Amino acid sequence: MFSKDIGIDLGTANVLIYVKGKGIVLDEPSVVAIDSQTKKVLAVGNEARRMVGRTPGNIVAIRPLRDGVIADFEITESMLKHFFSQIGAKSLFTRPRVLICCPTNITSVEQKAIREAAERSGGAREVYIEEEPKVAAVGAGLDIFQPSGNMVVDIGGGTTDVAVLSMGDIVTSSSIKVAGDKFDLAIMKYIKDKYKLLIGERTAEEIKITIGTVSGGRQDEMDIRGRNMVSGLPQTITIRSHEVQEALAESVSAIVQASKNVLERTPPELSADIIDKGVSVTGGGALLHGLDQLLADELKVPVLIAEDPMMCVAKGTGLMLEYLDKLPVRRRKLFG
Repeated sequence: MFSKDIGIDLGTANVLIYVKGKGIVLDEPSVVAIDSQTKKVLAVGNEARRMVGRTPGNIVAIRPLRDGVIADFEITESMLKHFFSQIGAKSLFTRPRVLICCPTNITSVEQKAIREAAERSGGAREVYIEEEPKVAAVGAGLDIFQPSGNMVVDIGGGTTDVAVLSMGDIVTSSSIKVAGDKFDLAIMKYIKDKYKLLIGERTAEEIKITIGTVSGGRQDEMDIRGRNMVSGLPQTITIRSHEVQEALAESVSAIVQASKNVLERTPPELSADIIDKGVSVTGGGALLHGLDQLLADELKVPVLIAEDPMMCVAKGTGLMLEYLDKLPVRRRKLFG
């Protein structure tokens, strides 16, 4: 049977796979549970995520991607192999061409690792790599192929990518390792310092989603459970939205500064376009309460949250697959 093209949003927090003609067929956490003694893979994706922080000593739940790049090559390969098998990549079609997204500032060595992981997992015949903010912008519905400026802020799990695009390519960009994971760590640290309570990453993420805010206006509260550092016993406390705002202030400030830096390096004509069109925010971080208002206040331009921001990169890969044959020769030779 003829091969189909597939697009992969290889995220630090989640992996999404888009199959041409079918849409998004897989959306699972980037987590792999292994037996530390035998190195055998026990679970991948949702099943492995349920084990995070809840396993005996010999079972370790690993996130093989950190800050948008591969931290553990073999585990990433096993994870991709599992996901390719899950979507029937081998039974439904011969080895497909694969388009994978990566942050804007990763090195050629890191790009090579991504390409090799896809090839060795047995699911890819030819691998293309595209920069994440470009694909996110396409998935958010921006027409980046016209001679006018479009700005996107893509806040994922490991990195925040900020870019101004025109004529189908990136004009100015910045990528910082401050995103969803850093938000969770900041919440964990804040609660540890203020309440002497230890909580896990999953609890921190739940706090961020349920009552998190970055610009006030939210007055929610939430009961959380953890381990008291002094007594060593389980304890329940109540945390409020304004405390989460305090915890996230430094991380969010870094994203605002990165966005300002990109705008400062943008040619004046494109800056004028951005004032008219505004800035599009994509990725899971876009869902953080008050972020659009904070960015609008700081950047002095309209800020819009993309529709279904977590799916923008995956949708973008689907649209880019239509133009695989038209990609510049240099890109095809370099990554193909």
